[in-house]
Amino acid sequence: MQTFEPMFKLILVGDGGVGKTTFVKRHLTGEFEKKYIATLGVEVHPLKFFTNRGPLVFNIWDTAGQEKFGGLRDGYYIQGQAAIVMFDVTSRITYKNVPNWHRDLIRVCENIPIVLVGNKVDIKDRKVKAKQITFHRKKNLQYYDVSAKSNYNFEKPFLWLGRKLTGDPTLIFIESPALAPAEVEIDQERKKEMEKELLEAQQIALPEDDDEM
Repeated sequence: MQTFEPMFKLILVGDGGVGKTTFVKRHLTGEFEKKYIATLGVEVHPLKFFTNRGPLVFNIWDTAGQEKFGGLRDGYYIQGQAAIVMFDVTSRITYKNVPNWHRDLIRVCENIPIVLVGNKVDIKDRKVKAKQITFHRKKNLQYYDVSAKSNYNFEKPFLWLGRKLTGDPTLIFIESPALAPAEVEIDQERKKEMEKELLEAQQIALPEDDDEM
């Protein structure tokens, strides 16, 4: 008997070089089963997560470098059901461009759940500090620090999106996906410190003006 697995089209956007492809490729089955859509120049990685409600699949659309040629075509966004907007915490310009990616996204996909992620938090020289990351609070998005190379927080965006898409706040992952072995380690102290900074940042009042970038 074929069981039905809910599938969601998840759009991944952000500047070139922020680590989008590296992030998606951490999930080994998604990497193994990816498909290439030549007309759009896109790779689609089916990432399966096992939840207390049964399996859930995110078909992640990765630009495969298309963002270098200016904007992405609408075909990339059409029927998107969830999105991850990624920037690199070691590069201020990639955070500065987040509003543009967000605007493109909501122009086509109006009310979809969106997670903002700051990648490369394993790198000591962080340029975009937790307290400077305010965009998600203005736009009511979720935010996570991630490190693709160390698998740090890899599952967090997917769990948050899964809960939103299923309308079930009690959704949990019951087993970890097969991820590529970590290339770098973030020590526990450092993780605690980052989590503390994020928590503190949430308590700070938002700046009034919109040009604090």
